[in-house]
Amino acid sequence: MDLQADLKWIHKELEEVKDVDLIKSIKDLLEKRKKTSLDRIDVKQYNTEIETSLRQVEEGAVISHENLGEKLKQWSKK
Repeated sequence: MDLQADLKWIHKELEEVKDVDLIKSIKDLLEKRKKTSLDRIDVKQYNTEIETSLRQVEEGAVISHENLGEKLKQWSKK
């Protein structure tokens, strides 16, 4: 595996992405990769995350498993 080549390819692909949801997902993934299972959150942060998630569900800002599968197929074609 050529790490530098992979990074160059990823950078090039990211410059072409116009899908806001995909960018947000990538950003979340990159931010969370720094956390380890030993990192603990406090109760306040936990409750905030739960409240945010519930609000997103109420607002319909969710995607079904089936729809996600379709989006992944579309992304892989690009």
